[in-house]
Amino acid sequence: MTSPTATSLLDRANLDRTSVRNEVARGLKGADDGELFLEYNQSEALMFDNGRLKQATYDTSQGFGLRAVKDDAVGYAHSSDVSLPALIRAADAVGAVRGGYQGTFAAAPGHTNVRLYGDDNPLDGLGFETKVKLLAEIDAYVRDKDPRVRQVSVSLGASWQVVEIMRPDGESYRDVRPLVRVNISVVAGQGDRQETGSKGYGGREGYARFVETQAWREAADGAIRQVLINLESIPAPAGEMDVVLGPGWPGVMLHEAVGHGLEGDFNRKKTSAFAGLMGQQVAARGVTVVDDGTLSARRGSLSIDDEGTPTSRTVLIEDGILVGYMQDRQNARLMGMKPTGNGRRQDYAHVPMPRMTNTYMPAGDRDPAEILASVKNGVYAVNFGGGQVDITSGKYVFQCTEAYRIENGKIGAPLKGAMLIGNGPTDLHRITMVGNDVALDDGVGTCGKNGQGVPVGVGQPTLRMERITVGGTGG
Repeated sequence: MTSPTATSLLDRANLDRTSVRNEVARGLKGADDGELFLEYNQSEALMFDNGRLKQATYDTSQGFGLRAVKDDAVGYAHSSDVSLPALIRAADAVGAVRGGYQGTFAAAPGHTNVRLYGDDNPLDGLGFETKVKLLAEIDAYVRDKDPRVRQVSVSLGASWQVVEIMRPDGESYRDVRPLVRVNISVVAGQGDRQETGSKGYGGREGYARFVETQAWREAADGAIRQVLINLESIPAPAGEMDVVLGPGWPGVMLHEAVGHGLEGDFNRKKTSAFAGLMGQQVAARGVTVVDDGTLSARRGSLSIDDEGTPTSRTVLIEDGILVGYMQDRQNARLMGMKPTGNGRRQDYAHVPMPRMTNTYMPAGDRDPAEILASVKNGVYAVNFGGGQVDITSGKYVFQCTEAYRIENGKIGAPLKGAMLIGNGPTDLHRITMVGNDVALDDGVGTCGKNGQGVPVGVGQPTLRMERITVGGTGG
Protein backbone atom coordinates (compact mmCIF):
# COMPACT_ATOMS: atom_id res chain seq x y z
CA MET A 1 0.00 0.00 0.00
CA THR A 2 1.32 3.46 -0.85
CA SER A 3 1.84 5.70 2.17
CA PRO A 4 -0.67 8.57 2.27
CA THR A 5 2.14 10.97 3.11
CA ALA A 6 4.05 10.04 -0.01
CA THR A 7 1.33 10.81 -2.51
CA SER A 8 -2.01 12.49 -2.99
CA LEU A 9 -5.09 10.76 -1.54
CA LEU A 10 -6.51 10.91 -5.07
CA ASP A 11 -3.57 8.90 -6.40
CA ARG A 12 -3.89 6.48 -3.52
CA ALA A 13 -7.49 5.84 -4.56
CA ASN A 14 -6.45 5.56 -8.24
CA LEU A 15 -8.55 8.58 -9.18
CA ASP A 16 -7.78 10.77 -12.17
CA ARG A 17 -7.26 14.32 -10.92
CA THR A 18 -8.82 15.95 -13.98
CA SER A 19 -11.96 13.80 -13.73
CA VAL A 20 -12.31 14.56 -10.03
CA ARG A 21 -11.88 18.28 -10.61
CA ASN A 22 -14.51 18.22 -13.35
CA GLU A 23 -17.04 16.56 -11.03
CA VAL A 24 -16.27 19.00 -8.21
CA ALA A 25 -16.73 21.90 -10.63
CA ARG A 26 -20.01 20.44 -11.90
CA GLY A 27 -21.42 19.92 -8.43
CA LEU A 28 -20.40 23.40 -7.28
CA LYS A 29 -21.30 25.31 -10.45
CA GLY A 30 -23.32 28.38 -9.52
CA ALA A 31 -22.62 28.02 -5.79
CA ASP A 32 -20.96 30.68 -3.64
CA ASP A 33 -18.33 28.37 -2.20
CA GLY A 34 -17.50 24.75 -1.47
CA GLU A 35 -14.86 22.06 -1.69
CA LEU A 36 -14.05 18.39 -1.83
CA PHE A 37 -12.64 17.17 1.50
CA LEU A 38 -10.71 13.88 1.41
CA GLU A 39 -9.57 12.09 4.56
CA TYR A 40 -7.50 9.06 5.52
CA ASN A 41 -7.32 8.27 9.23
CA GLN A 42 -5.64 5.68 11.43
CA SER A 43 -6.35 5.50 15.15
CA GLU A 44 -5.70 3.27 18.14
CA ALA A 45 -6.72 3.16 21.79
CA LEU A 46 -5.47 0.96 24.62
CA MET A 47 -7.06 0.84 28.07
CA PHE A 48 -5.42 -0.81 31.08
CA ASP A 49 -7.98 -1.09 33.85
CA ASN A 50 -8.02 -2.87 37.20
CA GLY A 51 -4.66 -4.54 36.59
CA ARG A 52 -5.23 -5.90 33.10
CA LEU A 53 -5.51 -4.86 29.49
CA LYS A 54 -9.22 -4.27 29.07
CA GLN A 55 -9.42 -2.76 25.60
CA ALA A 56 -7.25 -2.50 22.51
CA THR A 57 -8.72 -1.09 19.31
CA TYR A 58 -7.27 -0.13 15.96
CA ASP A 59 -9.19 1.51 13.15
CA THR A 60 -8.50 2.72 9.63
CA SER A 61 -11.05 4.86 7.83
CA GLN A 62 -11.21 6.95 4.69
CA GLY A 63 -13.80 8.91 2.79
CA PHE A 64 -14.76 12.21 1.21
CA GLY A 65 -17.26 14.98 1.72
CA LEU A 66 -18.43 17.30 -1.07
CA ARG A 67 -19.96 20.63 -0.02
CA ALA A 68 -21.78 23.31 -2.01
CA VAL A 69 -22.66 26.59 -0.27
CA LYS A 70 -25.29 29.05 -1.48
CA ASP A 71 -26.05 32.03 0.75
CA ASP A 72 -26.78 30.45 4.14
CA ALA A 73 -27.74 27.05 2.68
CA VAL A 74 -25.42 24.05 2.43
CA GLY A 75 -25.62 20.93 0.30
CA TYR A 76 -23.42 18.12 1.61
CA ALA A 77 -22.81 14.55 0.48
CA HIS A 78 -20.23 12.13 1.87
CA SER A 79 -19.10 8.58 1.32
CA SER A 80 -16.57 6.07 2.60
CA ASP A 81 -16.28 4.85 -1.00
CA VAL A 82 -13.57 7.03 -2.52
CA SER A 83 -14.38 6.42 -6.19
CA LEU A 84 -15.46 8.38 -9.25
CA PRO A 85 -19.01 6.89 -9.33
CA ALA A 86 -19.51 7.90 -5.67
CA LEU A 87 -18.23 11.39 -6.43
CA ILE A 88 -20.59 11.69 -9.42
CA ARG A 89 -23.54 10.82 -7.16
CA ALA A 90 -22.33 13.35 -4.59
CA ALA A 91 -22.06 16.08 -7.24
CA ASP A 92 -25.64 15.33 -8.33
CA ALA A 93 -26.85 15.61 -4.73
CA VAL A 94 -25.14 18.86 -3.69
CA GLY A 95 -26.15 20.58 -6.93
CA ALA A 96 -29.70 20.80 -5.59
CA VAL A 97 -28.70 23.56 -3.18
CA ARG A 98 -28.03 25.99 -6.02
CA GLY A 99 -31.68 26.30 -7.04
CA GLY A 100 -30.77 27.84 -10.39
CA TYR A 101 -28.69 30.51 -8.70
CA GLN A 102 -25.59 31.70 -10.55
CA GLY A 103 -23.29 33.33 -8.04
CA THR A 104 -19.66 34.45 -8.00
CA PHE A 105 -17.56 31.71 -6.52
CA ALA A 106 -15.52 32.79 -3.51
CA ALA A 107 -11.77 33.17 -3.94
CA ALA A 108 -9.61 30.30 -2.71
CA PRO A 109 -7.76 30.55 0.62
CA GLY A 110 -4.14 31.55 0.48
CA HIS A 111 -1.49 28.87 0.88
CA THR A 112 0.99 28.63 3.75
CA ASN A 113 4.38 27.00 4.24
CA VAL A 114 3.90 26.87 8.02
CA ARG A 115 4.10 23.38 9.52
CA LEU A 116 3.15 23.18 13.18
CA TYR A 117 3.79 19.44 13.56
CA GLY A 118 5.61 16.63 11.78
CA ASP A 119 4.31 14.01 9.33
CA ASP A 120 5.44 10.98 11.35
CA ASN A 121 2.73 8.49 12.23
CA PRO A 122 2.67 7.96 16.03
CA LEU A 123 1.08 4.54 15.54
CA ASP A 124 4.37 3.37 13.98
CA GLY A 125 6.50 4.57 16.88
CA LEU A 126 6.04 1.80 19.48
CA GLY A 127 5.23 -1.89 19.21
CA PHE A 128 2.05 -3.25 20.76
CA GLU A 129 3.88 -5.23 23.46
CA THR A 130 5.87 -2.14 24.43
CA LYS A 131 2.69 -0.13 24.87
CA VAL A 132 1.04 -2.80 27.00
CA LYS A 133 4.17 -3.11 29.15
CA LEU A 134 4.20 0.67 29.62
CA LEU A 135 0.56 0.72 30.76
CA ALA A 136 1.25 -2.08 33.23
CA GLU A 137 4.29 -0.21 34.56
CA ILE A 138 2.23 2.96 35.12
CA ASP A 139 -0.49 0.91 36.85
CA ALA A 140 2.03 -0.71 39.19
CA TYR A 141 3.70 2.64 39.97
CA VAL A 142 0.41 4.23 41.01
CA ARG A 143 -0.68 1.25 43.14
CA ASP A 144 2.66 1.22 44.98
CA LYS A 145 2.50 4.91 45.87
CA ASP A 146 -0.21 4.66 48.52
CA PRO A 147 -2.11 1.76 50.14
CA ARG A 148 -5.36 3.72 49.83
CA VAL A 149 -5.33 3.37 46.02
CA ARG A 150 -8.13 0.97 45.05
CA GLN A 151 -8.39 1.25 41.29
CA VAL A 152 -6.25 2.55 38.45
CA SER A 153 -7.17 3.17 34.81
CA VAL A 154 -4.52 4.10 32.28
CA SER A 155 -5.28 4.86 28.63
CA LEU A 156 -3.08 5.51 25.63
CA GLY A 157 -4.45 6.74 22.34
CA ALA A 158 -3.22 8.14 19.04
CA SER A 159 -4.50 9.10 15.63
CA TRP A 160 -2.90 10.02 12.32
CA GLN A 161 -5.09 11.99 9.95
CA VAL A 162 -4.26 12.96 6.37
CA VAL A 163 -6.57 15.52 4.76
CA GLU A 164 -6.66 16.88 1.24
CA ILE A 165 -8.93 19.70 0.09
CA MET A 166 -9.70 20.36 -3.57
CA ARG A 167 -11.58 23.32 -4.96
CA PRO A 168 -13.22 23.61 -8.40
CA ASP A 169 -10.66 26.22 -9.47
CA GLY A 170 -7.96 23.55 -9.14
CA GLU A 171 -6.44 24.81 -5.89
CA SER A 172 -5.61 22.03 -3.45
CA TYR A 173 -4.41 21.90 0.15
CA ARG A 174 -2.95 19.11 2.24
CA ASP A 175 -2.21 18.48 5.90
CA VAL A 176 -0.93 15.51 7.93
CA ARG A 177 -2.03 15.61 11.57
CA PRO A 178 -0.65 13.40 14.36
CA LEU A 179 -2.36 13.37 17.77
CA VAL A 180 -1.46 11.56 21.02
CA ARG A 181 -3.08 11.47 24.46
CA VAL A 182 -2.28 9.66 27.74
CA ASN A 183 -4.69 9.63 30.68
CA ILE A 184 -4.36 8.29 34.23
CA SER A 185 -7.36 7.96 36.57
CA VAL A 186 -7.17 6.83 40.19
CA VAL A 187 -9.76 5.80 42.78
CA ALA A 188 -8.63 5.86 46.41
CA GLY A 189 -10.58 5.04 49.53
CA GLN A 190 -10.49 5.27 53.27
CA GLY A 191 -13.14 3.30 55.10
CA ASP A 192 -16.45 3.78 53.33
CA ARG A 193 -15.30 6.91 51.51
CA GLN A 194 -13.97 6.90 47.95
CA GLU A 195 -12.72 9.76 45.77
CA THR A 196 -11.22 10.10 42.29
CA GLY A 197 -8.33 11.94 40.73
CA SER A 198 -7.02 12.14 37.18
CA LYS A 199 -4.31 13.64 35.02
CA GLY A 200 -3.83 13.57 31.27
CA TYR A 201 -1.45 14.99 28.71
CA GLY A 202 -0.92 14.96 24.94
CA GLY A 203 -0.29 16.92 21.77
CA ARG A 204 0.32 16.80 18.02
CA GLU A 205 3.47 14.68 17.81
CA GLY A 206 4.62 11.08 18.18
CA TYR A 207 4.59 8.97 21.33
CA ALA A 208 8.27 9.49 22.18
CA ARG A 209 8.04 12.52 24.49
CA PHE A 210 4.83 11.35 26.14
CA VAL A 211 5.98 7.89 27.18
CA GLU A 212 9.26 8.97 28.78
CA THR A 213 9.42 7.87 32.40
CA GLN A 214 9.56 11.42 33.76
CA ALA A 215 6.47 12.46 31.75
CA TRP A 216 4.20 9.63 32.88
CA ARG A 217 5.46 9.74 36.45
CA GLU A 218 4.63 13.44 36.70
CA ALA A 219 1.13 12.71 35.43
CA ALA A 220 0.72 9.73 37.77
CA ASP A 221 1.92 11.80 40.74
CA GLY A 222 -0.57 14.52 39.77
CA ALA A 223 -3.48 12.07 39.70
CA ILE A 224 -2.44 10.57 43.06
CA ARG A 225 -2.02 14.01 44.62
CA GLN A 226 -5.50 15.04 43.49
CA VAL A 227 -7.26 11.90 44.75
CA LEU A 228 -5.57 12.01 48.16
CA ILE A 229 -6.44 15.69 48.55
CA ASN A 230 -10.05 14.91 47.69
CA LEU A 231 -10.09 12.21 50.36
CA GLU A 232 -9.48 14.98 52.91
CA SER A 233 -12.06 17.38 51.43
CA ILE A 234 -14.94 18.87 53.39
CA PRO A 235 -18.37 19.92 52.04
CA ALA A 236 -18.14 23.11 49.97
CA PRO A 237 -19.85 26.25 51.26
CA ALA A 238 -22.76 27.75 49.35
CA GLY A 239 -23.44 31.39 48.55
CA GLU A 240 -21.98 34.38 46.75
CA MET A 241 -18.27 34.87 47.30
CA ASP A 242 -15.00 35.76 45.60
CA VAL A 243 -13.42 33.01 43.52
CA VAL A 244 -9.82 32.56 42.40
CA LEU A 245 -9.33 30.37 39.33
CA GLY A 246 -6.00 28.59 38.95
CA PRO A 247 -3.89 28.74 35.75
CA GLY A 248 -4.13 26.30 32.83
CA TRP A 249 -7.06 23.86 32.63
CA PRO A 250 -9.55 26.16 34.46
CA GLY A 251 -9.52 28.03 31.14
CA VAL A 252 -12.11 25.43 30.11
CA MET A 253 -14.64 27.68 31.83
CA LEU A 254 -13.55 30.56 29.59
CA HIS A 255 -13.79 28.22 26.59
CA GLU A 256 -17.36 27.21 27.38
CA ALA A 257 -18.86 30.30 28.98
CA VAL A 258 -17.26 32.83 26.61
CA GLY A 259 -15.52 31.12 23.68
CA HIS A 260 -18.56 29.47 22.10
CA GLY A 261 -20.39 32.78 22.25
CA LEU A 262 -17.66 34.34 20.08
CA GLU A 263 -17.99 31.83 17.21
CA GLY A 264 -19.24 33.42 13.99
CA ASP A 265 -22.35 31.33 13.37
CA PHE A 266 -23.94 32.12 16.73
CA ASN A 267 -23.33 35.83 16.19
CA ARG A 268 -24.56 35.86 12.58
CA LYS A 269 -27.77 34.19 13.72
CA LYS A 270 -27.90 36.51 16.76
CA THR A 271 -28.24 33.57 19.14
CA SER A 272 -25.11 34.51 21.11
CA ALA A 273 -25.16 36.70 24.20
CA PHE A 274 -22.37 38.69 22.44
CA ALA A 275 -24.32 39.33 19.21
CA GLY A 276 -24.26 42.96 18.09
CA LEU A 277 -21.67 44.01 20.67
CA MET A 278 -18.62 44.41 18.38
CA GLY A 279 -16.51 47.34 19.55
CA GLN A 280 -18.24 47.51 22.92
CA GLN A 281 -16.84 46.75 26.34
CA VAL A 282 -17.84 43.18 27.21
CA ALA A 283 -15.30 42.50 29.96
CA ALA A 284 -13.35 44.28 32.65
CA ARG A 285 -10.36 46.36 31.60
CA GLY A 286 -7.23 44.23 31.47
CA VAL A 287 -9.09 41.18 30.17
CA THR A 288 -7.94 39.90 26.77
CA VAL A 289 -9.06 36.65 25.13
CA VAL A 290 -7.28 35.04 22.18
CA ASP A 291 -7.86 32.03 19.94
CA ASP A 292 -4.58 30.83 18.46
CA GLY A 293 -4.34 27.85 16.13
CA THR A 294 -0.69 28.51 15.30
CA LEU A 295 0.97 27.21 18.49
CA SER A 296 3.48 24.49 17.63
CA ALA A 297 2.42 20.88 18.38
CA ARG A 298 -0.50 21.90 20.61
CA ARG A 299 -3.58 19.68 20.68
CA GLY A 300 -5.86 22.39 19.29
CA SER A 301 -3.45 23.64 16.62
CA LEU A 302 -3.77 23.19 12.85
CA SER A 303 -1.50 24.31 10.02
CA ILE A 304 -4.64 24.81 7.94
CA ASP A 305 -8.27 24.44 8.93
CA ASP A 306 -10.67 21.99 7.26
CA GLU A 307 -11.48 24.46 4.48
CA GLY A 308 -7.81 25.08 3.59
CA THR A 309 -7.51 28.45 5.36
CA PRO A 310 -4.27 28.90 7.35
CA THR A 311 -4.97 29.20 11.06
CA SER A 312 -4.20 32.45 12.84
CA ARG A 313 -3.92 34.21 16.17
CA THR A 314 -7.31 35.87 16.49
CA VAL A 315 -7.81 38.45 19.23
CA LEU A 316 -11.43 38.18 20.38
CA ILE A 317 -11.51 40.53 23.36
CA GLU A 318 -8.81 43.17 23.85
CA ASP A 319 -8.57 45.06 27.14
CA GLY A 320 -12.24 44.33 27.72
CA ILE A 321 -13.43 45.39 24.23
CA LEU A 322 -14.98 42.88 21.79
CA VAL A 323 -12.81 43.08 18.66
CA GLY A 324 -13.24 39.78 16.79
CA TYR A 325 -15.10 36.54 16.14
CA MET A 326 -13.84 33.11 15.11
CA GLN A 327 -14.92 32.55 11.51
CA ASP A 328 -15.20 29.86 8.89
CA ARG A 329 -15.61 30.87 5.24
CA GLN A 330 -19.41 30.81 5.02
CA ASN A 331 -20.15 32.87 8.11
CA ALA A 332 -17.31 35.30 7.40
CA ARG A 333 -18.71 35.95 3.90
CA LEU A 334 -22.26 36.44 5.16
CA MET A 335 -21.05 38.83 7.88
CA GLY A 336 -18.69 40.77 5.61
CA MET A 337 -15.64 39.64 7.58
CA LYS A 338 -12.48 37.64 6.85
CA PRO A 339 -12.10 33.91 7.61
CA THR A 340 -9.83 33.33 10.61
CA GLY A 341 -8.93 29.68 9.97
CA ASN A 342 -11.54 28.32 12.40
CA GLY A 343 -13.53 26.20 9.91
CA ARG A 344 -13.34 22.74 11.50
CA ARG A 345 -15.08 19.39 11.15
CA GLN A 346 -14.88 16.11 13.04
CA ASP A 347 -14.24 14.09 9.89
CA TYR A 348 -15.26 13.73 6.24
CA ALA A 349 -18.87 12.90 7.18
CA HIS A 350 -19.44 16.33 8.75
CA VAL A 351 -19.71 19.89 7.45
CA PRO A 352 -17.23 22.47 8.73
CA MET A 353 -18.36 25.19 11.13
CA PRO A 354 -16.65 27.87 13.24
CA ARG A 355 -14.81 26.11 16.07
CA MET A 356 -12.18 27.10 18.61
CA THR A 357 -8.55 25.93 18.40
CA ASN A 358 -6.47 27.00 21.45
CA THR A 359 -8.49 29.61 23.35
CA TYR A 360 -6.89 31.35 26.29
CA MET A 361 -6.45 34.55 28.27
CA PRO A 362 -2.92 36.03 28.08
CA ALA A 363 -1.00 36.97 31.22
CA GLY A 364 -1.70 40.04 33.30
CA ASP A 365 0.66 41.74 35.75
CA ARG A 366 -0.37 40.45 39.18
CA ASP A 367 1.51 37.91 41.26
CA PRO A 368 -0.61 34.78 41.97
CA ALA A 369 0.31 34.95 45.66
CA GLU A 370 -0.92 38.54 45.76
CA ILE A 371 -4.22 37.49 44.18
CA LEU A 372 -4.82 34.76 46.76
CA ALA A 373 -3.79 37.06 49.62
CA SER A 374 -6.38 39.63 48.51
CA VAL A 375 -9.34 37.30 49.18
CA LYS A 376 -10.76 37.29 52.71
CA ASN A 377 -13.43 34.65 52.20
CA GLY A 378 -13.69 32.65 49.00
CA VAL A 379 -12.90 29.57 46.92
CA TYR A 380 -9.74 28.64 45.02
CA ALA A 381 -10.75 26.48 42.02
CA VAL A 382 -7.78 24.54 40.64
CA ASN A 383 -9.45 21.93 38.42
CA PHE A 384 -12.77 21.46 36.68
CA GLY A 385 -14.78 18.50 35.49
CA GLY A 386 -17.95 18.82 33.46
CA GLY A 387 -19.93 21.97 32.81
CA GLN A 388 -23.07 23.21 31.09
CA VAL A 389 -23.51 26.48 29.23
CA ASP A 390 -26.45 28.14 27.47
CA ILE A 391 -24.96 30.04 24.50
CA THR A 392 -27.92 32.39 24.14
CA SER A 393 -28.09 33.53 27.75
CA GLY A 394 -24.49 32.86 28.75
CA LYS A 395 -25.53 31.02 31.91
CA TYR A 396 -23.14 28.30 33.09
CA VAL A 397 -22.67 25.67 35.79
CA PHE A 398 -19.23 24.07 36.37
CA GLN A 399 -18.23 21.28 38.72
CA CYS A 400 -14.90 21.72 40.53
CA THR A 401 -12.85 18.52 40.82
CA GLU A 402 -10.19 20.23 42.96
CA ALA A 403 -10.95 23.31 45.03
CA TYR A 404 -9.98 24.88 48.36
CA ARG A 405 -11.43 27.31 50.85
CA ILE A 406 -9.68 30.69 51.05
CA GLU A 407 -9.75 32.28 54.50
CA ASN A 408 -7.99 35.57 55.25
CA GLY A 409 -5.83 35.27 52.15
CA LYS A 410 -4.61 31.76 52.87
CA ILE A 411 -5.47 28.44 51.19
CA GLY A 412 -7.46 26.32 53.59
CA ALA A 413 -9.23 22.96 53.51
CA PRO A 414 -9.94 21.15 50.23
CA LEU A 415 -13.60 21.24 49.21
CA LYS A 416 -15.95 18.57 47.95
CA GLY A 417 -18.93 19.24 45.70
CA ALA A 418 -18.13 22.86 44.80
CA MET A 419 -19.96 24.24 41.77
CA LEU A 420 -19.54 27.63 40.12
CA ILE A 421 -22.78 29.12 38.85
CA GLY A 422 -23.02 32.31 36.82
CA ASN A 423 -23.29 34.10 33.51
CA GLY A 424 -20.26 34.33 31.20
CA PRO A 425 -20.83 37.83 29.73
CA THR A 426 -21.74 39.21 33.16
CA ASP A 427 -18.88 37.56 35.01
CA LEU A 428 -16.28 38.85 32.53
CA HIS A 429 -16.89 42.22 34.20
CA ARG A 430 -16.23 40.67 37.63
CA ILE A 431 -12.60 39.80 36.87
CA THR A 432 -10.61 42.18 39.06
CA MET A 433 -7.09 40.67 39.01
CA VAL A 434 -5.22 38.84 36.24
CA GLY A 435 -2.08 36.89 37.14
CA ASN A 436 1.27 36.85 35.37
CA ASP A 437 1.39 33.04 35.31
CA VAL A 438 -0.51 32.16 32.10
CA ALA A 439 -0.44 28.44 31.29
CA LEU A 440 -2.07 26.23 28.70
CA ASP A 441 -3.65 22.91 29.56
CA ASP A 442 -1.72 19.65 29.26
CA GLY A 443 -3.25 18.66 25.92
CA VAL A 444 -6.45 16.80 26.82
CA GLY A 445 -9.36 18.96 25.63
CA THR A 446 -12.14 17.84 23.28
CA CYS A 447 -14.91 20.25 22.35
CA GLY A 448 -18.41 19.23 21.35
CA LYS A 449 -20.72 21.27 19.13
CA ASN A 450 -23.72 20.15 17.08
CA GLY A 451 -22.74 16.53 17.55
CA GLN A 452 -19.15 17.00 16.39
CA GLY A 453 -16.07 16.61 18.60
CA VAL A 454 -12.69 18.19 17.81
CA PRO A 455 -9.45 18.47 19.82
CA VAL A 456 -8.90 21.88 21.44
CA GLY A 457 -6.65 23.67 23.88
CA VAL A 458 -7.53 26.05 26.73
CA GLY A 459 -5.57 28.22 29.11
CA GLN A 460 -5.41 31.24 31.39
CA PRO A 461 -3.44 32.78 34.25
CA THR A 462 -4.62 32.90 37.86
CA LEU A 463 -7.76 35.08 38.02
CA ARG A 464 -9.77 36.73 40.75
CA MET A 465 -13.51 37.01 40.13
CA GLU A 466 -15.78 38.83 42.57
CA ARG A 467 -19.28 37.89 43.73
CA ILE A 468 -19.60 34.51 42.02
CA THR A 469 -22.33 32.11 43.13
CA VAL A 470 -20.86 28.94 44.62
CA GLY A 471 -23.09 25.92 44.94
CA GLY A 472 -22.22 23.46 47.68
CA THR A 473 -23.58 21.38 50.52
CA GLY A 474 -21.76 23.01 53.42
CA GLY A 475 -22.64 26.01 55.50
